Amino acid sequence: MPNELDEMNPVINVAGRDINVIEKQLPVQVGVGSFIFEVVLWILGIIPGLIFLFMKIGAQNYLRQLQQKIQHDASQIDNYLEQRVKILQNAAALVAKAVDLDKDVMKGVAELRSGTKVNESNRSKIADQLDAITSGLKISVEQYPNLQAHAVIADAMRQNNYLQCEITAAREVYNDTVMRWNQDIFAWPTKMIVAARAGYTTRIPFTASSEIKNQARSVFF
Repeated sequence: MPNELDEMNPVINVAGRDINVIEKQLPVQVGVGSFIFEVVLWILGIIPGLIFLFMKIGAQNYLRQLQQKIQHDASQIDNYLEQRVKILQNAAALVAKAVDLDKDVMKGVAELRSGTKVNESNRSKIADQLDAITSGLKISVEQYPNLQAHAVIADAMRQNNYLQCEITAAREVYNDTVMRWNQDIFAWPTKMIVAARAGYTTRIPFTASSEIKNQARSVFF
């Protein structure tokens, strides 16, 4: 029998293929077979039925705890984003006093000063905006040696770089937890039955915006 994926005679896509996250939540559903399975356990005796009942209670508690972890992981990203907002606002204010900042940078800072809170709907948008402000500030600072030597500005930019790394790590943790959720709710019989009766669906992991993807394809050097 030949290999299903034969590396010696492959189908090659010379044009390449872009990868995108599908923005779709899949509901968990179980059929009549799961109901029959539970009925059979009770028919076999009260002990098998009770054991499976306690297993379902344990699965329900586990999934509820996993939901809370997803919330916690998301809030960590938001905390780092809000810290970046404050740091970049302060840095931009200091730079603006010394030089004329680019209008787009100042516009971004003004929007951040509006008091917008980070949440599920605007998390990616704010992250992209912070990256744009960072780029504008770095260009301004690099053009003026006296700004590079400014201790407060240099410290703010270091903190910003640190928080960028923390946000990347937090997104990895968030996506790992979402992946665990998406796998566990389809683990038959116990978790899947509990998830289906609770009306749970899969969750969508963090995705980069189209603007960031296009920038990643740019030539930087």
